[in-house]
Amino acid sequence: MGKKKKEFEVKIENVEFPNKGIGEYNGKKVIIKDTIAGQKVMARVKKDRKNKIEARLLEVLERDEKEIEPRCVHFWDCGGCSYQNLTYEDQLDMKKNQVLEILQKADIDNFEFEGIERSPKSWEYRNKMEFTFGDEYKDGPLSLGMHQKGKFYEILSVPHCQIVDEDFTDILTTVLEYFKEKEVPFYHKMRHEGVLRHLVIRKAANTGEILVNLVTSSQKELDLAELIDELKEIQYIGKLKGFLHTINDGLADTVQSDETRVLYGDDYITEELLGLSFNISAFSFFQTNSLGAERLYEIVREYAGETDNKTVFDLYCGTGTIAQIMAPVAKKVVGIEIVEEAVEKAKDNAVLNDLNNCEFIAGDVLVEIDNLKEAPDLIILDPPRSGVHTKAIKKIADFNSPRIVYVSCKPTSLAEDLQEFKELGYEVKKVKCMDMFPHTPHVETVCLIEKNRLI
Repeated sequence: MGKKKKEFEVKIENVEFPNKGIGEYNGKKVIIKDTIAGQKVMARVKKDRKNKIEARLLEVLERDEKEIEPRCVHFWDCGGCSYQNLTYEDQLDMKKNQVLEILQKADIDNFEFEGIERSPKSWEYRNKMEFTFGDEYKDGPLSLGMHQKGKFYEILSVPHCQIVDEDFTDILTTVLEYFKEKEVPFYHKMRHEGVLRHLVIRKAANTGEILVNLVTSSQKELDLAELIDELKEIQYIGKLKGFLHTINDGLADTVQSDETRVLYGDDYITEELLGLSFNISAFSFFQTNSLGAERLYEIVREYAGETDNKTVFDLYCGTGTIAQIMAPVAKKVVGIEIVEEAVEKAKDNAVLNDLNNCEFIAGDVLVEIDNLKEAPDLIILDPPRSGVHTKAIKKIADFNSPRIVYVSCKPTSLAEDLQEFKELGYEVKKVKCMDMFPHTPHVETVCLIEKNRLI
């Protein structure tokens, strides 16, 4: 199979994290994304290496008997969801087995595996969406939505998306029709010409407050008063709290701010979790499934055990959500986060919740933990997808905290870090998965790690 564009048929035997369908062809392992076990597919070679082939899905020739009809009409073309053609129970089983297999391959064993917990809502669960402006096909009409599956440029409008509620889709439709009528061009990310870039919508699940952020280049001055009036007239399930206009002239295709203007209302929404309130700005990190986050944090509290009169370190604390949930049942909580804006928001939220035993530090965990003099009774880790830096793991272990609770959004990174902790005298006691992202490949994993008393 020397030619790159060779096409071939293969049976998918299983799915590895994240979203990698695995088969075999001519004695080689085949990896094809966006497939599920039991399918027979036609694929095209992308990379042909000594022991494996990476291929692109062309067509599903035979479907597996457990497949179901997706609920969303956009599923086959949209790149947002991967597994709506499986029942939710089958999705949970697949994710649970993937995490367990990853840990076992990493020689992490002899722990209590508590399976996977389902999201409280499997539909309309997201509290944030980043929609992109573009065209649905080259030189086609303006579109606003998600990237089409397997494509780089094409944008698919998703007015019937099933993982958000009607408030999101009503806003999306209103904004798209407005700019179509005004004939405002989208920002072409290769030519770096145009205006419209992204539409970011946040909605608090428990308060219903909505924040809309329109992201454009500075290449055309926009009068958005009419659009705001149209948005205010929508009959929301929740309530519109604010409208922002962010200017972004960066070359990267990401949502970032050179300047953000508040054109209506407030620049934040307030969410309520487990009896506490959290103000969320346009660029704050916050779990995208609010109801799932409540259950995730309950698992963290359960694994943390008795914390009365104890000192807790919350490393990679983001906006301090976990820290503040732990604070009412701890003597003191210290949070460290590299994103300064998140730390400022954490401090504001601590005041909002009348918590005076929280300290938040802006900086790199690897550097800042050297300045912490008090020994923690409990350490909570909730790092980014890449996991914890190896040098930071050594410094964390040197605290000799009897208990560590590790929250991970990427089980492969988690397994690597657990191997490091194991070599430094820690044992994995309990593991539980939490499905925060139904119909996608992603899963959260919570681990209880304890110091080996024999060392």
